[in-house]
Formats: sequence, C-alpha cells, structure tokens
Amino acid sequence: MKRNALMGSIALVGMFALSACGGREADDTTAAPAEAEVEAPVAEEAPAEAAAPAEPEVEANGTVIEVQMYTRDPDGGTGMQVFKPKLLTAQVGDTVTFVPTDPTHQSSSIEGMIPEGARGWEGEINQSVSYVLPTPGVYGYQCVPHYAAGMVGMIIVEGEGQDANVEAAKAVSHPGLAGRVFEELFTEAGL
Repeated sequence: MKRNALMGSIALVGMFALSACGGREADDTTAAPAEAEVEAPVAEEAPAEAAAPAEPEVEANGTVIEVQMYTRDPDGGTGMQVFKPKLLTAQVGDTVTFVPTDPTHQSSSIEGMIPEGARGWEGEINQSVSYVLPTPGVYGYQCVPHYAAGMVGMIIVEGEGQDANVEAAKAVSHPGLAGRVFEELFTEAGL
C-alpha cells in the first residue's frame, strides 16, 4: 500500500512539473514544422538554377575540337593523369569538348588563366563538357581531382589581342606538378 501511494505521488508530481513547463511535447512538435518551413524554399530554388543551361558567350562556328581525358598516357611513357592534347591552338567560335575517356576526370577553366570577360567552364566528373571559345587569349584548364598531379592543359585562341592575358596567366600559382607542366606548355607555345 505504501508503495502504491509513493508511485501515485511521483506520478502526480510529474504531471504538475510537466504542466508547469507548458508541456514539452507541444513545444517539440511546434518546432519541427518551423524548421521544415525554413528549409523548403532553399530546396525548391536549387534545382531551378541547376537546370538552366549556360548560353555560349559567342556563336559556335561549327569547328569542334575534342580533348580526351586519360588516367594513363595512351602514347606510352610514364605520363599519368593527362589531357590529349594538352596544348592546342583554336579560333574564336571553336567548340572545345572535353571527353572523359577514362573515369574520374573532368575539366574546368582556371581562375586567372582565361581572358578578361570570359566566363570559363566547370565540368562534372565523368561527364563531357563543351565550351565555345569567346575571345582571343590564353585559357588554362585543369582536372580538379588531379590538378596537383599535373593534369592541366592550355588553349591559345588566335586573334587580335591574343597575348593580352599571357603575363597574368603565367603569374598564376599552381599546386604540385601543375606548375611545372604549365612552364613546359608556355615554353612549347613560345610564350
């Protein structure tokens, strides 16, 4: 009997404590929808932005140049993580298409290594990406996961003002082997 009275008292005290706090359960369920309301608009906006394709900066002229992305140089040697070709010359309006011949590669322009006013590009891993070259100048590019391993390349777009961004492009600092590869590319291009 004493035990039942003790248990009843504990239950009664618990109910008073819970009602004095305003009922925690009601607070918890009220907080959950507020968090969901805050997150919902952000989730709805992201897909709309991702779905909008980027318009080319200039009209394509019909010339397409493919650059293959390899884990091992197919021409022999000890080359690992390479673009083929890694140095090319092109014209305004040419389309360069980067093809992930081997998995785990992508192509992105390098900030500071594209002519002023050009937007550049950012490809996805294991996906082809095409870019219509909008203006003369030097365009440096990389495979983001293998940048430090020296997986970089350069496009020289011929035309008036093609040397305008050469010094700025040379001044860009690169991690690991990428700096040495760019030195070789600038030398090979005669810049």
